[in-house]
Order: sequence, then C-alpha cells, then structure tokens
Amino acid sequence: MKLKAIKFFSPEENVSKVKATSKAAPLPTGYISNSGKLVFPAAALGDLGIDPESANFKIGVQEGKRKIKSVYLVPAVNSDQTFSFEKSGRGHVIPLAIILKKGGVDFESQKLVFKISTFDFDQATKGYELTIEAEAPKPEYTGKPRGRKAKAVTDSE
Repeated sequence: MKLKAIKFFSPEENVSKVKATSKAAPLPTGYISNSGKLVFPAAALGDLGIDPESANFKIGVQEGKRKIKSVYLVPAVNSDQTFSFEKSGRGHVIPLAIILKKGGVDFESQKLVFKISTFDFDQATKGYELTIEAEAPKPEYTGKPRGRKAKAVTDSE
C-alpha cells in the first residue's frame, strides 16, 4: 500500500473565527402592575446580582421631564430616603403608585413593561435604569388549527 499525503488538523482549527458574543444576552425585564408596583421576577434579580432581602435603593427620574420614561435605581445604605423590596408572589416589588401617577405613567389602563440596564452612577456605584414601554400586543396565532375538523354540513333536499 502506497503512503498518501495526509493533512492533519488541530483542535484550534475547528473553532469558529467569529466571536460567540455576537448575540448579546437580552436585557432583564419586569413589569408595572395595575396597582403601581414595579415587579421584578426572581430571574431578573438573579441576572442582575441583586439580593432583594438586603438591597436598598434611591429611586429617581430624569430632572426637567414632565412624563416619566425611565426610572433610575441607585444602591444606597439604609436611610429614610431609600426604598426596599417587598416579597410578592414569585418575585419582589417596589410600590411606587403615587410617584408614577404624578409622572404621567398610565399603569391602570395598559400593561407596561420595563427593560433593566446598568449605568455608572459614580466610580464605585453601579445603578440600574428601568426603561418603561407599553407591552406589545400578542401576535395573532397563524399556526395549524388543532382538534377535530368541524362536521361538514350537507344540504340534502
């Protein structure tokens, strides 16, 4: 048997050159209940690394704006001007009904969600920006109909 020229591969050659980080992880989300509470699911708090039992936040909005589009949470030590989480169902909430109502947020008549992103408040403190938007309506179902087919109506005269 004649020896053929064989090219061998290394494991590094089998790795894609495109970075796997091209898909950014989606931002954690929460929603505003119809009673004016910011609802944080347990998964969102876990993604952000927030311990709801011991976390206290200063809450603010952008100055000079009439309508609230974003709410800012900055971690702070416990004082009379901080807000803390309350346990509710499977998540945690921060009640802000009066502040949101004064800021022109209509949480009673429409379902509002917020996306959570981080920002640098100062060198040592990382804050959270909650961008409020209306929830998009659920798209109409266009899939295959399920179940039995309707009986065909015969017209026998």
